[in-house]
Amino acid sequence: MDTKAFTRALKQSENYHRRGFGHAEEVAGVMNSAYQSNLIQEIRNNNYTLSRGDVTIRLAEAFGFCWGVERAVAMVYETRQQFPTEPIWITNEIIHNPSVNQDLRDMQVGFIPLSEGKKNFSVVDKGDVVILPAFGASVQEMQFLNDKGCKIVDTTCPWVTKVWNTVEKHKKKAYTSIIHGKYTHEETVATRSFADKYLIVLNMAEAEYVCDYILNGGDKQELMAKFYRACSAGFDPDRDLEQVGIANQTTMLKTETEQIGKLFERIMMKKYGPEHLNRHFQSFNTICDATQERQDAMLLLVEEQLDLMVVIGGFNSSNTTHLQEMAIARNILSYHIDSVERILPGNRLEHKPLHEDLEVKENWLPEGQIIVGVTSGASTPDKVVADVLEKIFALKAA
Repeated sequence: MDTKAFTRALKQSENYHRRGFGHAEEVAGVMNSAYQSNLIQEIRNNNYTLSRGDVTIRLAEAFGFCWGVERAVAMVYETRQQFPTEPIWITNEIIHNPSVNQDLRDMQVGFIPLSEGKKNFSVVDKGDVVILPAFGASVQEMQFLNDKGCKIVDTTCPWVTKVWNTVEKHKKKAYTSIIHGKYTHEETVATRSFADKYLIVLNMAEAEYVCDYILNGGDKQELMAKFYRACSAGFDPDRDLEQVGIANQTTMLKTETEQIGKLFERIMMKKYGPEHLNRHFQSFNTICDATQERQDAMLLLVEEQLDLMVVIGGFNSSNTTHLQEMAIARNILSYHIDSVERILPGNRLEHKPLHEDLEVKENWLPEGQIIVGVTSGASTPDKVVADVLEKIFALKAA
């Protein structure tokens, strides 16, 4: 499939919308009321620090809603204004935040249901409005909705489409896209749909495994077994790893994406020589500015003297999970929660340890004076963060 030609034609269709519907001013007021917080603004104005009683809050200097997420949510609100009675669907969660997604359900915006792990588009009729989330949607989904005669509202983050453009460049020169990401994540599913040949690596360890195979050969069957769900159909490592380009899921750790890119560059240079590097390796900067800013702010925050860290965001939010990883790497006591409802009576906290199921922590707030570091993922509204802070202040004051 010529994905570039398809997307070009789709964007010229009268059923395709990407720039809103002229309700921006009205929606901005609703968004501010629903998601902004005077308390958070007060902390920002006070050098990202606030003390009440025994609690001092240190807030990361970049956190919460990024521009792409805010834009996506605003476009959903605009869509409902534009189509007040029509059925509206979203192909996935608009963003990875439970409170925001519940707000949209309350607006009678439907989510495409899952049936045995697959999306069931049978609920969508011709003429329905279908929203593509900030993570994007696969080419196959877009083609289906276009053929069905749906009105398509595209809220895909421009940083995600930048990665898609990179993958198109790989494909044009017959390069295999090495995608740093999670093969089940909606964004990576969308990105790989633009590729001809791809291999998805989760982390540095998997990248090193692939690079060792490129340089030294190895057990082909073992490699294919390891990546059988994370590679393109008909993938042949002996053929398809001769020319590679780097792409990424925009919410991954930027330092790891950079390290993976440099690793592949070194290996291809070693295998083919510096003079032939450009024939075997391509790399473009596709790291999201917002993701980078939040990670950089977290790096500064974890250098401070903290008694504990609270990371707020959806449990299925990749960028939030990576913020949690950064706290753990500094041996800081850290709790990942998605909303104020996780703070339970009796100084108990329901939280999600990294890569584990939810558990309840007893006596999670220490007695006496404490300093609490706080950050939130790019899909988390200020209002959610403020509710958590108010609850912490109240518990310590009791």
